Amino acid sequence: MRSRRDWYVDIAFFLFAVVFSLVTADSVHLDENMSRTALIVDQVVGGLGCAAIFLRRRWPVPLALVLLVLGSPFHFMTGATLVAFFTVAAHRSLKTTAWVCGAFLLVLVTFLVRGADREQAAIESAVTYFVLLTCAISWGLYVRARRTLLTAQKRQAAADARREAREEIAREMHDVLAHRLSLLSVHAGALEFNPGAPAADVQRAAGVIRESAHQALQDLREVIGVLRAPAAGVDGMEGRPQPTLADVERLLAESREAGARITYEADVADPGAVPAATGRAAYRIVQEGLTNARKHAPGAEVTVRIAGTPTEGLTVELRNALPGAAGPAAGAGPGKEAIPGARQGLIGLTERAHLAGGRLEHGRVGDEFRLSAWLPWPAGPAAAAPPPGSAGATRSPEGEAPAP
Repeated sequence: MRSRRDWYVDIAFFLFAVVFSLVTADSVHLDENMSRTALIVDQVVGGLGCAAIFLRRRWPVPLALVLLVLGSPFHFMTGATLVAFFTVAAHRSLKTTAWVCGAFLLVLVTFLVRGADREQAAIESAVTYFVLLTCAISWGLYVRARRTLLTAQKRQAAADARREAREEIAREMHDVLAHRLSLLSVHAGALEFNPGAPAADVQRAAGVIRESAHQALQDLREVIGVLRAPAAGVDGMEGRPQPTLADVERLLAESREAGARITYEADVADPGAVPAATGRAAYRIVQEGLTNARKHAPGAEVTVRIAGTPTEGLTVELRNALPGAAGPAAGAGPGKEAIPGARQGLIGLTERAHLAGGRLEHGRVGDEFRLSAWLPWPAGPAAAAPPPGSAGATRSPEGEAPAP
């Protein structure tokens, strides 16, 4: 079924064919012996040819070949023939267009060979006709190439959007599950190393393990649900509210319960005033920093500092002693294996901070490992500019803190 736009285009082409034939009627070379009847037949056939343009969408190739054959003896078919050849070149494959062009060249060569003894005006008129057909084919090929390019660009843009959404989901999965599973590993390792612990401690650790496993499964279920419906994006995970800056204290409490030593310094007048996107990015940065400290510097004290204002932006900083400088982890002992990592956490955090409009740096500062990020805190339509000299640590070449 033709759409309204299709009807408009077909009517426009029909009017073009009619107007073209009428405007160029005076320049056609007519035989002196041509009767009035023949002229009327030419006009009637030309009118039928123009009306046949409405068949170009259903039978473009047969229509082009029929109009090509009739276009040589009948001048008023020229406009319709141009439209038919344009349609073939614009909407059919290059192979089909090549076959139609072959028929066009065959008719041209036949006319030139058989018309060698014709008058000069007749030959010039025929050559002009075939030049016009060549222009129509060229224009159709251009339209086809442009349409193909635009389609490819749209498909690429859609593919890029899906890839970016999946990368964001992968970062979310890493940030959430790595934290949950590292806590679970710490508690399970403590039970394994100290099986004779008091029953109350064993019960408490088992409860934490159960809760961490439950939360990890819930997070995994949400992420898989988003992957099955990519159009929803990361924000489609609405099973629970997304974390904000106010949730950082709860995150620190979970880590302290697992035996981590954490010093928290907060210098934010109103955490609830921090924009949701900025607060969520800050939360994920702290989460990943604590996870890395558990993996690569077990037992080290971690200092977490969050400060900022709407005019200066939000600064998030985590410091911990490098592996070897820290004391033994709680529950560590002979045969205790380090928690494995994908070594992609800080790379994902760097991308997350960049997408939020900020920046993140990490690396050694003396005998400590420093993770520092600056995030914009929009006070109005525009975000604050990064303060000079913030987050100046040397970036580590690895994706995470050096392994012990």
